[in-house]
Amino acid sequence: MAVSAVLLTSCTTSGNDEDRAAVSSPPSPTATPTTSAPSEKKLTEQAQTALAAVHSGTLVEAGVERVTDGIHTEPGLSKGKTYRLNVVCAGSGSAQLEFVPAGAGRAATVPCDQSVVQQRITADKLVRINVEGTKGASGVIAWQIDAI
Repeated sequence: MAVSAVLLTSCTTSGNDEDRAAVSSPPSPTATPTTSAPSEKKLTEQAQTALAAVHSGTLVEAGVERVTDGIHTEPGLSKGKTYRLNVVCAGSGSAQLEFVPAGAGRAATVPCDQSVVQQRITADKLVRINVEGTKGASGVIAWQIDAI
């Protein structure tokens, strides 16, 4: 049976004590900032879940946008038919819902607390739907138009 021997040596420095303390002390941990705000993916999932809970009718158009980008759409709606617009914002702050022409629906505030805001739309002409985040608002806005 063979026996191996390992020889360990150590080196020391001579000099002043401050140099040795600086060399031998472990590095201090660095603070990494953490965020408690939900991710955009998580907010999107929350908003889509809220819309799924109120879905009724035949889906015409839907989407998800950042609050900072807003929603600007001109859906292809059939004249004389009735539709339901569902809008939900997940994040912080609020957004403003507007229709062009104004008579196509009611202007409304959409709070970014995952509440679903519903509007009935009757298309007589081309309808433009705009949802703009208010100053300081963040998160995502999900929307869905159903034919009813």
